[in-house]
Amino acid sequence: MEHVESLLKTTLAEIERLLTTRTVVGEPIHIGGNTVIPLVSVGFGFGAGGGSGKETKTTQGEGQGAGSGGGGGVRPVAVIIVNDAGVRVEPVRKGAATMVEKVGEAVSRIVETRGEKRQERQTSQGTPTEPGA
Repeated sequence: MEHVESLLKTTLAEIERLLTTRTVVGEPIHIGGNTVIPLVSVGFGFGAGGGSGKETKTTQGEGQGAGSGGGGGVRPVAVIIVNDAGVRVEPVRKGAATMVEKVGEAVSRIVETRGEKRQERQTSQGTPTEPGA
């Protein structure tokens, strides 16, 4: 049974190493005056077992064995967007293919907002707006 205890300790140590705040809160992505921070959900499961036995009809055979296994997954749940207008949390739509899709949507909104603000500034200053400016 020492083997099972050793396997459990090794498995738990590896899970502990993997589950950090950086796993759940991703690296900030800076885009212009905006910061986008991905948030993910992490799930895992594991098991371990072992046993030993002796041949009861003859005293010639005996053995022991142990094993452990685990699995896990990561699922994007939201992004935090920080800019001059404030901080907001945008949930990832259920069934969204990847976090990249959500970041792409955020970037599109940021670019669109910047263009609108630029146009408003130019209009208030009496400067004619140019397409694509």
